[in-house]
Amino acid sequence: MIKIPLLAWIISLVAGAALPRFVLSFRRLLRQPQLASRTVPAPVNEYEDIEERAYRIAENNLRAGLEKRCLPDGTERLILCAGVRHFREPWARDTGFASFGLIELDEWQATKEALEVFLFTQSAEGQFPVKIHSTHFLERYLHSVFKREQPIDRPISPRYITAHNTISLDGNSLLILAIMNYARRSGDYDFVSQYWDKLHHALAWLDTHVKESDGLLHQGAFTDWADSIARQGKVLYTNVIYWKALLDMAEVAQACGHPEDRQVLEQKACYMREAINEHFWRPDLGYYITSQVFNNLSSCGNLLAIAWGLASPEQSHSILDAMRYYGMGTPVPTKAAHPAYPKKFIAIENRLGGIADYHTYFAWLWLGAWHVIALTRMERLEEARELLYNMARVIVRDGVVHEVYQPDGHYASNIWYTSESPLTWSAGMFVYAYHVYQRHIE
Repeated sequence: MIKIPLLAWIISLVAGAALPRFVLSFRRLLRQPQLASRTVPAPVNEYEDIEERAYRIAENNLRAGLEKRCLPDGTERLILCAGVRHFREPWARDTGFASFGLIELDEWQATKEALEVFLFTQSAEGQFPVKIHSTHFLERYLHSVFKREQPIDRPISPRYITAHNTISLDGNSLLILAIMNYARRSGDYDFVSQYWDKLHHALAWLDTHVKESDGLLHQGAFTDWADSIARQGKVLYTNVIYWKALLDMAEVAQACGHPEDRQVLEQKACYMREAINEHFWRPDLGYYITSQVFNNLSSCGNLLAIAWGLASPEQSHSILDAMRYYGMGTPVPTKAAHPAYPKKFIAIENRLGGIADYHTYFAWLWLGAWHVIALTRMERLEEARELLYNMARVIVRDGVVHEVYQPDGHYASNIWYTSESPLTWSAGMFVYAYHVYQRHIE
């Protein structure tokens, strides 16, 4: 009689039990519909200029991300998916930014429901989910490889930890900004009043990440939108968004029946602005540095500081001059940073996957949109129009809004990775920037 070692017996037992489940899952995957193309051809003569043609594509991409999904309690809500192939699920960060575009399209109910889903799933500690999903990573990857539609029949549930096993601080601030923007534009201050305590709780959760008396947030590595970079400590982008969340809540406090909170929030925002300028502004470089570890120019924090009025006019022009000098808006607006982060701070999976420049020299249209808005605010309208045109050109060329673009101007793609398309975050921001620019020149 042949004796099978115990370990081998256990492995064969587990494999035998897992195989039928794998076969069943694979058969279910292949029964899913083929992943349809989301390109939207725009006839050359249908609209008067390329910017308007690109706008129609972005509008279509953004609205296509809206779909009804079931929550764990059995109720249904409209959500905004971040994408189709990789990210058919709502992310706090993506929803927060993309909602600015939904507002421009008068998608009031869709915006309200998409934001409310995150309020429903807020943790007891005050954290909003990083995302709300119903599929795991391997399942999404296999559906992408075999070009199949992701299933959406299961209830979505919140996830509070990222793929890097960290939290994300920017999601809380961005959702607050989105909710305040919805209230101001729609006049639905009752919605904010209804969830005022939850919003306060979201700020309180952020406050637990303030480590020093200057009031600035501290973050761990891989915990903001540039989550392939080990940016940690006090980071510009995260603190600019936090400052804006405080300021916006202060502005609507009175209308929402909370006048007692207005002064406290205003004072805190004022103190934060001073701290950001003290800690990050470098007059010798002419821009806000990313952190004390990285003295490079990161587009996200600098452009938002201009667009939202944190930076002075002199600082704003200095930043925009530096970005133009470094070519951060060409050929596709706008590159994430200059110069690049040292390789040792870039996630190993990005380096192995051939996309080490994902959050450095690759370009993102959502950053391009804020670039246009910042230039428009500073009355640099010729430059704003140039960048808007450059974004429109690649959108019309591809027939879709891509996630990210390589330095040669084409969307990122290699054997391991292909840019998500459409990406509703960038589509929504292009729609928003287009309206901001048009309102300014009319």
